Amino acid sequence: MRSYYTPDQVRDAERPLLASGAPGALMRRAAFGLASVVIGELRARTGGVVGREVCILVGSGDNGGDGLWAGSMLRRRGVAMNAVLLKPNRAHAGGLAAFRAAGGRIVDAPGTPDLVVDAIVGISGKGPLRPDADALVSGIDAPIVAADIPSGVDPLTGNVDGPAVRAAVTVAFGARKPAHVLAVPYCGRVELVDIGLELHEPYLRSFEPADVGAQWPIPTALDDKYSQGVVGVAAGSDRYPGAALLCTGAAVAATSGMVRYVGSAAGEVVSHYPEVIAAAVPSSTGRVQAWAVGPGFGTDDVSKQWLTDILGSDLPVVVDADGLTILASSPESVTGRTAPTLLTPHAGEFERLTGEKPGPDRVASVRELASTWGVTVLLKGRATVIADPDGTVFVNDAGGSAASTAGSGDVLSGILGALLASGLTPSTAAACATRVHSLAAATAAHGVDGEFAAPISASPLLSAVPDAIRIVRSVTALD
Repeated sequence: MRSYYTPDQVRDAERPLLASGAPGALMRRAAFGLASVVIGELRARTGGVVGREVCILVGSGDNGGDGLWAGSMLRRRGVAMNAVLLKPNRAHAGGLAAFRAAGGRIVDAPGTPDLVVDAIVGISGKGPLRPDADALVSGIDAPIVAADIPSGVDPLTGNVDGPAVRAAVTVAFGARKPAHVLAVPYCGRVELVDIGLELHEPYLRSFEPADVGAQWPIPTALDDKYSQGVVGVAAGSDRYPGAALLCTGAAVAATSGMVRYVGSAAGEVVSHYPEVIAAAVPSSTGRVQAWAVGPGFGTDDVSKQWLTDILGSDLPVVVDADGLTILASSPESVTGRTAPTLLTPHAGEFERLTGEKPGPDRVASVRELASTWGVTVLLKGRATVIADPDGTVFVNDAGGSAASTAGSGDVLSGILGALLASGLTPSTAAACATRVHSLAAATAAHGVDGEFAAPISASPLLSAVPDAIRIVRSVTALD
């Protein structure tokens, strides 16, 4: 599992090291890690180190000092080092002296280097790049390695509200920050450098494939169809029969012991998935251990009554799509529940539920809804944010936009329902399901050689769910 810490948490962890160590020792430790990553990038991209050219964009303060110290170390390895000082009178004195002593040059523009280091601002930075920095960054063609945080990206929220650096690699000093998972398109690959920080409870967490594989419910010799989890699916309508097929098919693919379906698309569902048991109304489905309700469900009086009946049970329930639209006008249906409840809105549905769009701090927005309503909330997006009522947050970066297609959310709902029926908590089910869902989308969208093949729809995404489960399980087996 990966952990992410706020800038304040990192600064608190740095204080004892700064107080007990030699002056500048912590900065040089970070700089050494930065220089090591740059050397690795030069070798991977150009085949060598000696004679290659690197330019550092240097801001004021410690982040600029990290870059300058790293530059002095790179210069000693034979790299031609240039630095552009955005605030010449406020450059870190010790780092600048070391850079010059090693033979680094101060220049007015980056030129045409093999690689650029962004050391403009660090974890204290707020807001977009200033015009002078934006002008420099905009003219760069070389790959950029960011020191701790790409400049212009908010380290806590990952929000970008203007010009910002898009890094190929970001070197995280001491700990991963929230932006490293909330703003992956700007951070690129994140390399963590250990500088000796002692950290405690993280601000955010994300599951690795091995974590998902270890949690995924797999039948044992003692299991039967009931002990594996029986999920009820209430989805689809005459207008949207495909939602029923996608949601029910995903529940089947996610290794449910049994899937029971209720809705107007029963004929289509059973013809595609003969193992599914169909019923006329929720009360006649038989034994169910969790529900997935809402995709293509409709918002008429019958749908409202079915949702009310399902939420009136003491079973775990995942509510999506039309179910969320119904809840927007009757939140009391879930705010008083004691059974596990998982809401899965996209940004528009989140606004329907709360009256406001998710703010720039998506984590804070999701936490507030989860706490206020007493439910687990999964806010969909490139970085999916999952919050429990107690404030625990998981984040999953999809790694791309392959899942941004109609019906994709219906598939996710079916997977979630299956995992809730197996006994996983809502947040664990959500963290596992989003990881497998995004992996299935990536698997479907890429050819056998790993290169992007073609855009996909929800049907091939659904077909790839078993492969995605096998992948995370195989990682667990290897570990």
